[in-house]
Amino acid sequence: MLRILHGTKFDFIKYWRTAAILTVAFILLGVGSAIFKGGFPYSIEFTGGTLMQLEFQSPPDVAKIRSTLEAAGIKGSEITSFGSNREFNLRAQEAAQVAEQEAGAEKVAIRIESALKEAFGADAFKVKDKQSVGPRVGGELRRGAILAILISFVVTLAYLAWRFEWRFGLSAVLATAHDILTTIAFIKLLHLEISLTVIAAILTVIGYSLNDTIIIFDRVRENLHKNRKMPFYDLLNLSVNETLPRSILTHATTLAATVSLLILAGEVIRPFAWVMSFGIFTGTFSSIYIASPILMWVENKYPRQNEARSGNRPAPARP
Repeated sequence: MLRILHGTKFDFIKYWRTAAILTVAFILLGVGSAIFKGGFPYSIEFTGGTLMQLEFQSPPDVAKIRSTLEAAGIKGSEITSFGSNREFNLRAQEAAQVAEQEAGAEKVAIRIESALKEAFGADAFKVKDKQSVGPRVGGELRRGAILAILISFVVTLAYLAWRFEWRFGLSAVLATAHDILTTIAFIKLLHLEISLTVIAAILTVIGYSLNDTIIIFDRVRENLHKNRKMPFYDLLNLSVNETLPRSILTHATTLAATVSLLILAGEVIRPFAWVMSFGIFTGTFSSIYIASPILMWVENKYPRQNEARSGNRPAPARP
């Protein structure tokens, strides 16, 4: 593969306008879905509530489970099967249950378990997992997740400004913002639940995309010294082509791992695998078609002093 892709001369930057239109359309599609189909579904980690994973000895009547919970005062619970027809997730996130959960840890979970034991028998099922979160804890987790993303932005900008210079840092941060927006749109279009696992996946995508961008920018910096008279447009294309073999190998192996998780892993890890699989594509896309054109625009807008290549920059028609 390295031999096949060695010495390529693809004009990647040529298609930056088409790429920009496509990515804006995708983001707007996600925004439209959020507006017309409701907001994002949040896990109990952010809203508060009770989540239980149950495994029955034999396939139960789902309608009987629902009526049992209704009779016990657990209104509007969500019941979904996973793995097999004997395993179920029970989710209680109604405002009354959330408020009750705040009053006493695992209070709602105990009521659910007692009601089901009375209806199906004490040995008819077992509780495989149980999560109980109050609304105050959920609010703190939501703020912490947003803060984690913002801190990643600041640290990224500071690192790249120190490692390279402010032009590279600004371009990388804007490309990262693109990755977050497209990933959020993807999450909405697939109707994935926003959980701590999904937030971890988003942060992983940020790191993955930044790594790919830094690899290209590092090669750009090397070529700036080796090809001082080369127009910046051509220098960017050269740098992307030179890192292409490494990018293909890295993305292919990472994608193989995430697809394996997507197919073979359980329900808990599957949202992470979905987001990471998409993140590989959007991270690669932004490194080439977002970060690189922005860097060229900044170079043209704020040319370097005493730069021998300044008179050889591409025409204004290019970014």
